[in-house]
Amino acid sequence: MNPLRILIMAAGKGTRFKSSWPKVLHRLAGQPLASYVITTAQSLNPEAIGIVVGQDAEKVRSALADDSIHFVEQSPQLGTGHAVQVAKPFWGPGDGTLMILSGDVPLISCETLKALVESHFQSGSSVTLLSTRLDDPTGYGRVVRDASGEVVRIVEQKDATPEERIIQEVNTGIYCFKTPDLAGVIDLLSAANSQKEYYLPECVGLLKARNQPVSAVLCGNPVEVAGVNSRVELAQLEQILRERKTRELMREGVTLIDPSSTYISPNVTIGPDTVIYPNVYIEGNSRIGRACQIYPNVRITQSVLEDRVLVLDSSVIVNSHIESESQIGPFAHLRTDVEIGKKVRIGNFVELKKTSVGDGSTAAHLSYLGDTQVGRKVNVGAGTITCNYDGIQKHRTVIEDHVFIGSDSQLVAPVTVKEGAYVAAGSTITEKVPKDALAIARSPQVIKPDWARKRRESLKKG
Repeated sequence: MNPLRILIMAAGKGTRFKSSWPKVLHRLAGQPLASYVITTAQSLNPEAIGIVVGQDAEKVRSALADDSIHFVEQSPQLGTGHAVQVAKPFWGPGDGTLMILSGDVPLISCETLKALVESHFQSGSSVTLLSTRLDDPTGYGRVVRDASGEVVRIVEQKDATPEERIIQEVNTGIYCFKTPDLAGVIDLLSAANSQKEYYLPECVGLLKARNQPVSAVLCGNPVEVAGVNSRVELAQLEQILRERKTRELMREGVTLIDPSSTYISPNVTIGPDTVIYPNVYIEGNSRIGRACQIYPNVRITQSVLEDRVLVLDSSVIVNSHIESESQIGPFAHLRTDVEIGKKVRIGNFVELKKTSVGDGSTAAHLSYLGDTQVGRKVNVGAGTITCNYDGIQKHRTVIEDHVFIGSDSQLVAPVTVKEGAYVAAGSTITEKVPKDALAIARSPQVIKPDWARKRRESLKKG
């Protein structure tokens, strides 16, 4: 096979998005539109991948940066044909095949692109384009064929005659070109059209005029080649991805109480016998084990839950790892970099950040543990705070195994509570607590008899 190079068009302004953000960076199921196309392109193992950038080029470069990607800047943006002209040093003019993809067509599959490449090689065509049929082709370039069914040219919607606008077969903007043949016509494009731009599809007619073979592969699923040109279309594809994912999970043994109100990113994995209640969001590359239960209004992002984890209502879990048979919530917040051991309970209104909690430990109520290492079988009483920030930098707290922390205690970091120690309720701990010791750090209670009665009488006298 001739070497394959892939060029992804990502320079568009996305006018209909009415956004200051580049169109290809708008997110679909949590990922930039163009990242889907890049991943699919990489699965074909091409010799090289290039991306044409234009609008907010630096933002696109930064968001999509990859050592394997060659960026080409198109400025000004004068159409798809101009983009290919600008990228000529990347793709040609030597022997090989150039596949052209659109950065705003995120659902194109590897299987469809492989079929396109194979057909291109087998037919020997100068260009093989990917087409599809639409009930309503409005807005798309029409594929014009002759009486024998051969592709003659592609005509854009704005330049099409009334007869041509009736055609339902449309161009998807995806092509395979023989690079020497493309090099022979790419500089012959004309901007004599309503947009004053250089259209890449014109190459099809130019090649045909040279009696070079032109062919098309029909994509039977229009959803695969649907472009995203507005927020409405973005939401439509989002719904398609969500439905695909929920059906896949239910087939694999996951119970979704209400799939229509459940948001699960495409890369999430969930084990069988897990039950997910309505209004749950599981995002990124999260991994949920077997027989977990996730109750309503929970958000889980980039996290791992092992088997039989229970997450109660309205909890937020971000960049965290929870081992088997632990319970989180309700109203718990695992903010980032949290490691939870086995059979741990993190309860009501407990917030953890950069904290590890050992097997069998409990923080059941109204606590904040930040930059903390908690050992095994520790009890953290209600209202406990690790005071980790001194106004300049963060400090760590270490609570060793079998420690009991009484309610309403403050542990002022850096500080260590050694194994088996007790901290009395209401204490403010600023020094190390030795093993098996009791630490009491609070003011002595003072009783003043009849003080309240005397005060009331004084107030009555005015």
